[in-house]
Amino acid sequence: MKSIRKELGLPQAPRDRLIFALDVDHLDEAERLVKELSPHVGMFKVGSRLFTSAGSLVVDLVHGMGSSVFLDFKFHDIPEQIAGAAREIARQRARLFTVHALGGPKMIEAVTRSLRSMTLIPGVSPPVCCAVTILTSHSQEELKLLGFNDSILSYAQRLAKMAVTAGAGGVVCSGHELSSLRSILPTSTLYVVPGIRGPSDEHADQVRVMTAGKAVQAGATWVVVGRPIRDAREPASIAQQIVEEIAEAEANEQT
Repeated sequence: MKSIRKELGLPQAPRDRLIFALDVDHLDEAERLVKELSPHVGMFKVGSRLFTSAGSLVVDLVHGMGSSVFLDFKFHDIPEQIAGAAREIARQRARLFTVHALGGPKMIEAVTRSLRSMTLIPGVSPPVCCAVTILTSHSQEELKLLGFNDSILSYAQRLAKMAVTAGAGGVVCSGHELSSLRSILPTSTLYVVPGIRGPSDEHADQVRVMTAGKAVQAGATWVVVGRPIRDAREPASIAQQIVEEIAEAEANEQT
């Protein structure tokens, strides 16, 4: 089973399924956290906040520690622009990157065509394009203010199916939509689940949250955790607790 997961580029150990959201302002903060957490997490997420400050230096930092990079920019623009951005993502050797599903099928098709046309360094896999459905910070009430009157689940299903049909390798979604999405999407689809919180953690601006263990049991390929680890007195200890929770959930799946 592990050899099959490796061939497909899937996480092979509980630690590999934990992505730490490197949501800090400066490169020195990022360096401290990467050094402390690289033995405990499988991947580091870099978003627009840190990349705007540090640029590709933070990508080099993560790679230099032997870890993988998830570039979470949530691209949403005309197809040509995002196809070009995807090529640069591949040159950065990112493992995952995000686009907004609301960018539409033509944008996502342009991304996948662009990546297929590239010649990469031997042994380096192209990055996986993951489509963001509905942000985990959105509530049903907020969607109504935006003019969307159907349920969050309905929109998540529609956007995810469109994105994967257009060529996205995975989707970013709340854990609450996982089981429903897995029932309608191909079995090869990868799932990135943010909004991970422990029972006693503050939700902050996240609305649709779930524990790491429950997300894994529901079918998450990766879970993304930021503030509960970053703001802890001992970030590595909290990361390790989450890895143990993931391991327990995996064990329950196999029994």
